[in-house]
Amino acid sequence: MAKSFFVYMMSNARHGTIYVGVTSDLRARVWQHKTHAFEDSFTARYDLSCLVWFEAHESAEAAIVREKRLKEWRRGWKVDLIEEANPRWDDLWEQVASF
Repeated sequence: MAKSFFVYMMSNARHGTIYVGVTSDLRARVWQHKTHAFEDSFTARYDLSCLVWFEAHESAEAAIVREKRLKEWRRGWKVDLIEEANPRWDDLWEQVASF
C-alpha cells in the first residue's frame, strides 16, 4: 500500500481562525491538535481542534507544494475551499479516526 500525504485545515469554529498544515499521518496529527499536545503551538493557543478540510497526495513534495500555495491564499479563498467540501464546517475527525 502506497503512503499518502495530507494537506489539512483546522479551525475553532465556523468562519473562525484557520490553520493549514501538512502531514504523512493525518490521524495522529489531528489528534495532536485536538489534545493540544504542543501547548505553545498556534493551534493550541487558538483552540484549533476541529478538522474542517483535508486532501490526500501521493508524494510529500506534492503535499508540501499545495500547503505552501494554500498558505499564500487569501482567507476568503480558503473559506470557499472548506465550504465547497464541508459547508457546515463539521469536524471531520470521525472520517480520519478510522484510517
